[in-house]
Amino acid sequence: MVDVSILIINYKCADLTIAAIQSVKDWTKRVSYEVIVVDNDSQDQSKAQVLEQHPDIQWIDMGYNAGFARANNRAIQAAQGRYYLLLNADTLQNMDAIDVCVERMDAEPDVAASAPMQLYGNGSPQPYFESFAEFRRIFYIVPIRLQAWVERMLPATVYTDPRQHDWLVGAFMVVRREAVQKVGALDESFFMYGEDVEWSYRLGKVGKLLYYKDLGFLHLTSDSPFRRTDVSYVNRFNVQMQVSNLLWLRKQYGVGAYLVVMLNYALLIPIFTGWKAFVNLKNRRPIGSEMENQRRFARRFQMLLRYFWPTVFNRPGFYKIKPEENIA
Repeated sequence: MVDVSILIINYKCADLTIAAIQSVKDWTKRVSYEVIVVDNDSQDQSKAQVLEQHPDIQWIDMGYNAGFARANNRAIQAAQGRYYLLLNADTLQNMDAIDVCVERMDAEPDVAASAPMQLYGNGSPQPYFESFAEFRRIFYIVPIRLQAWVERMLPATVYTDPRQHDWLVGAFMVVRREAVQKVGALDESFFMYGEDVEWSYRLGKVGKLLYYKDLGFLHLTSDSPFRRTDVSYVNRFNVQMQVSNLLWLRKQYGVGAYLVVMLNYALLIPIFTGWKAFVNLKNRRPIGSEMENQRRFARRFQMLLRYFWPTVFNRPGFYKIKPEENIA
């Protein structure tokens, strides 16, 4: 059995995957490891390109675009390591973070999972959510004056260990095999986003989740059709991201919390549109002018409603949006 199984999902990003594996080899010297790459039906030359550069890795073809959770679960089934490392293809190692994470977790058996800090390509730190409550707050789109009230209603978890957090980002996440055996693998209803949050909730029941803030890794920005575009205070989510986020909210906090957020969005449409119409009239413009932001929000909410009943009843499925539902 090796110390750590490094699990990488490839989807039309052979160059990134090759670089990610090479950086692992360059920086990981003290622990034994295997690399398992799962391909989400890239339909390109990814397999040949990656294996040409790294013939020692294990390659698994999913046969369809299975997203993050299902592809990682397939890798976990094949993995032999004492630890699983979920590692994004768009990452680079810039220190011996893998070695240190394994060594520290060996010394602290009560730790279920750990991670170093995310860094931008230039080495500067990336912001991150430190608690479930902080993450939930961004779901609510309320007037600025009510944000302090939302913070009071959703207080952050306080731990005595400053390294401990509610959840870890799945871009680099070292998970103890025994913890997965106790709580199960990733929830396969998630396609992309939210699955690491939900998994962290279950993992946190059997051990600590630690950020080692003296360690880091580079998380690059790769192109994805599901990344947010035209972000504003109101239009802060894309459809796939919010379908997954709301699924997590329903699973972890119940139907009431889910319905409150959906009601918030439903009420916001007439308020947001009416406010803009008032501003237009006040400025003597046509009442419907410059409504692109309002229309985009309404269309995105309409897409969320397509997943309303499955989410309300927490039905198992595959919550992957259709291409036409991805409102840019």
